[in-house]
Amino acid sequence: MAEELNASMSQNFIHDFIDGDIAQGGQYAGMTVHTRFPPEPNGYLHIGHCKALTIDFGTAEKYGGLCNLRMDDTNPSKEDMEYVEAIQEDIHWLGFDWGDRFFYASDYFPQMYEYAVELIKKGLAYVCELSPEEFKEHRGTIGVPATSPWRDRPIEESLDLFERMKNGEFENGKYTLRAKIDLASGNFNMRDPVIYRINHAHHHRQGDKWCIYPMYDFAHPIEDALEGITHSLCSLEFENHRPLYDWVAEHVSIPYHKPRQIEFARLGINHTVMSKRKLRQLVEEGRVSGWDDPRMPTLCGLRRRGYTPKAIRNFCDRVGVTKSDNTIEYAFLEYCLREDLNETAQRVMAVLRPVKLVITNYPAGQSETFEVENNPLRPEEGTHTVTFSRELWIEAEDFLPQPVPKYKRLYPNGPECRLKGAYLIKCVGYETDEKGNVTEIAAEYDPESRGGNPADGRKVKGATIHWVDAQTAVDAEVRLYDNLFSDPDPDAAGKDFLDCLNPDSLEVLTGCKVEAGLAQARPSDRFQFLRQGYFCADSKDSRPGRLVFNRSVSLKDSFKPQS
Repeated sequence: MAEELNASMSQNFIHDFIDGDIAQGGQYAGMTVHTRFPPEPNGYLHIGHCKALTIDFGTAEKYGGLCNLRMDDTNPSKEDMEYVEAIQEDIHWLGFDWGDRFFYASDYFPQMYEYAVELIKKGLAYVCELSPEEFKEHRGTIGVPATSPWRDRPIEESLDLFERMKNGEFENGKYTLRAKIDLASGNFNMRDPVIYRINHAHHHRQGDKWCIYPMYDFAHPIEDALEGITHSLCSLEFENHRPLYDWVAEHVSIPYHKPRQIEFARLGINHTVMSKRKLRQLVEEGRVSGWDDPRMPTLCGLRRRGYTPKAIRNFCDRVGVTKSDNTIEYAFLEYCLREDLNETAQRVMAVLRPVKLVITNYPAGQSETFEVENNPLRPEEGTHTVTFSRELWIEAEDFLPQPVPKYKRLYPNGPECRLKGAYLIKCVGYETDEKGNVTEIAAEYDPESRGGNPADGRKVKGATIHWVDAQTAVDAEVRLYDNLFSDPDPDAAGKDFLDCLNPDSLEVLTGCKVEAGLAQARPSDRFQFLRQGYFCADSKDSRPGRLVFNRSVSLKDSFKPQS
């Protein structure tokens, strides 16, 4: 697996930086490249996280280094062990592993507290009484310095108040601990930022032991330094936070060379949202069936829909690593999946909107079998057997009582059509119900055309259509998925993303007919339904006796790769 991942990691500007660090020596002389992936366990990983973890783990593997998995659990409000376990499962599914390098940021709370005390003693931090609203009022503007009436609070007083904050003597919002840096800095992140706040909330691991929690900008560099991280790879929104990252790393007494932060652009995909807050809202309001709803951009949702680890990794690598934000077409993600499934998925026949086809000149009570190739791209995978008899199921759209121009499928007295891998047939009539709906189609077959090739070599003008034997067909439910959002940019300013939801993102078809062999389909088994698309057996709802298939992606490709 490591060789495959290394081969897929293309050179990028991050690797150029690392190559330069190695070449210059100094603190990087003889180093082992050490990265980390630090998700917050307050939701499930989505495709945007996948780019970051591919960069973190892939970079470590490329350089023969190490990558830690760290749960950034410094904000107890929405964090839960459910998310911790789901994150681990998703990363393993993608093919990455952290070995014994699994950490929780909350394990460092004692050290972080001591480093905060150290900063106070050095005169580099102080307890502030400004409320959030007052903090904004004192922040200043471009060219106008911030102000802080508590900046000169005596060190001993700040030490006392900070300890009492830790001991739970004050309500939320009463005090914060701020770093003393530069109130006139052009980078507002350096204008005496808050590094600790009071939060009386139950922590999923620490319980009620702590009621003060470090801010991410304070915790992040300390965690990296304690774990020996050499290169801290972050998304681009942390670029303006890098001076603060470096300031913390330089002013606390961690006996380790300081990690280097490098930023890259986040992954944006049209027709979706990447905010965990918004994804959680979709789940909690019941607008989707859960975090693993196949319409969700979460990895568990994509997995349930039928996406493969290879397709997602290829997508992330092809998107590349840049310093400029851009939005990728969702169709490109589908292209990568289609490309993989075309190579690996077994071909089968399934009829989603069935109508009965009766071959009137085929002997009643007779049946025979045909061999259908499992994958034309992999002849070594052989064939599977399907049965054929007088009555079949075909797609309703493969018949019209009155043909439209250029229609080459079945209609009365129309052209001969091929039944996939079986015989040539010609429509001779049909029946309807009292409402005029077609209920049965009559056709005659050419017994000398077994395999779909006429004995006299005549040209067949009609189309090839797929079918399922009515005697042995198995019923199934099929779920057709489309983009969750009809608007390509539901996250745009001024829009309510809920107003952009696609009302036609899910169509459920019942009474579908599939080959008998699919009765034993296991959850997550993937197939190409001929002429329909790529489908997988639903990992939660499908079982013997109640088959449920999700459409992973259609056969039609709307994405046009650049040559």
